[in-house]
Amino acid sequence: MDVLEMDGVGRRYGRDRNGIWALRDVSLRVHAGTYVAVMGATGSGKSTLLHCAAGLDRPTLGTVRLTGREVTSAREAALTRLRRDRIGFVFQSYNLLSELTVRQNVLLPSRLGGPRVSATDLERALDEVGLAGAGGQRVGELSGGQRQRVAVARALVTRPAVVFADEPTGALDPTTGGRVLRLLRDAVDRDGVTVVMVTHDPTAAQVSDRLLLLRSGRLVADSATPDATEIAARLAAVSMTAEVRV
Repeated sequence: MDVLEMDGVGRRYGRDRNGIWALRDVSLRVHAGTYVAVMGATGSGKSTLLHCAAGLDRPTLGTVRLTGREVTSAREAALTRLRRDRIGFVFQSYNLLSELTVRQNVLLPSRLGGPRVSATDLERALDEVGLAGAGGQRVGELSGGQRQRVAVARALVTRPAVVFADEPTGALDPTTGGRVLRLLRDAVDRDGVTVVMVTHDPTAAQVSDRLLLLRSGRLVADSATPDATEIAARLAAVSMTAEVRV
């Protein structure tokens, strides 16, 4: 089953002659249980692709289907329910509430009307991310690496169909970043979760199954993921001719 389908997707910012196409005619399919890395030069359209795919932004042209549902023209209330019930998000900025505890942050989507989370599932999620026993701590007291692991637990605890991750290791040291990547990899291999991850780091990208390369808003390469050295070489080749984009 294809969890994500994008057909002829374009995203333009601005309406006049100075408007910029951040995405141009992007079409792709992502099968369930696949780990996809999205790379490209700064401004190539990586985050725009992720936001359009996740229903966080609406494309100017084309269609997006997510878990079998057309999201391009869906009402905002329907999109909110879909994101809450079927999608997990992990961002570089964590998007956590510092005054709440670890448990409260992980349970937040459920308490906003999402799928119910049992006490057993909650404790298992905290254990899997290495935060067993830390559920009562306020997030504001944690290190950056611990906060990112809270974000991963929150994204995975409801067993979503797909997790969208935007530079999830960008602010982390290599050891902590590697742990976060293993958590996402385990979710794919063990639970069949689909992960779509934007990253600038070839070492992070090499844990994926599939590599997408963008240049000036266009999808210019789609292949099985090679090792980090080859990823870096391909990224450099693509970036040499990249235009500056929003």
